[in-house]
Amino acid sequence: MSEQESDRLHALNRRAFLRGGTLFLAESGFLLGEAAWADETARPQLRLGLVTDLHYADKAARGTRHYRETLTKFAEVARRFDQEKPDLVVCLGDAIDSAASLGAEKGYLRRIAKEFSLLPGRHHFVLGNHCVENLTKSEFLGIVGQERSYYSFDAAGYHFAVLDACFTSDGKPYGRKNFKWADARLPPAELEWLRADLGKTPHKTIVFVHQCLDVIPPFGVNNGSEVRKLLHDSAKVLAVLQGHYHWGNYQEIGGLHYCTLSAVVEGSGAENNAYATMDIFSDDTIRITGFRKQKSYGWR
Repeated sequence: MSEQESDRLHALNRRAFLRGGTLFLAESGFLLGEAAWADETARPQLRLGLVTDLHYADKAARGTRHYRETLTKFAEVARRFDQEKPDLVVCLGDAIDSAASLGAEKGYLRRIAKEFSLLPGRHHFVLGNHCVENLTKSEFLGIVGQERSYYSFDAAGYHFAVLDACFTSDGKPYGRKNFKWADARLPPAELEWLRADLGKTPHKTIVFVHQCLDVIPPFGVNNGSEVRKLLHDSAKVLAVLQGHYHWGNYQEIGGLHYCTLSAVVEGSGAENNAYATMDIFSDDTIRITGFRKQKSYGWR
């Protein structure tokens, strides 16, 4: 399927209809919202580009993962983001896959970091388990030019928290193959930081994490229920954006939206790419526009 054909299919899947005198938009089968959605030209407060689980590596495909094709798929992502002009671009983890040597793995990461550097907006990397399978966290952060693995920032009147669940149950940071991929946790120090961070911000908040907070292991964070309660009790979090589970998922828990994006690496060919933009509007409405295999969502 060509990019033009995909765009045309994407447009056909977006359709307007009336229900009870109110105009709705449906995209890929998901209800997007009420009358405000009728104005597709409405300007968002902030636009983000979202991508996850690239698993770039210069090695042969294994199963459904086509590592070398990531660069071609990412070139499409770059073209789309050049058109959409996101203010921020967030990689939700697993930018690279493992290599036969530490030097080769650093080379994979330098290549992906270079591609990201050409994208518009500010860039943020969430740590995934494959990001630090052989590398240490400091090595990964040094190559992508990021100071910390978990931190927060403000943009356009909204607050964003980047989390790091790459810790073992006994609190050790992932690195040099010292962990099992299903053993992911936010350690006490990070939880205390998150509680304090949400306590002091006056803004509505979006959370980014790699391993999922809304499901149990192996794809979920071991203490996910504890983290969810913290987020819910803050009364400030609008949504959580995640990766790790390559097929994507969505659920609402306690009024919070947990959206897991689909992986870039899964499947061969452009038609199996997956990425999204996320628009945040002044009334806290969120619209996620998915491309290729990524589904679209909208929340009031």
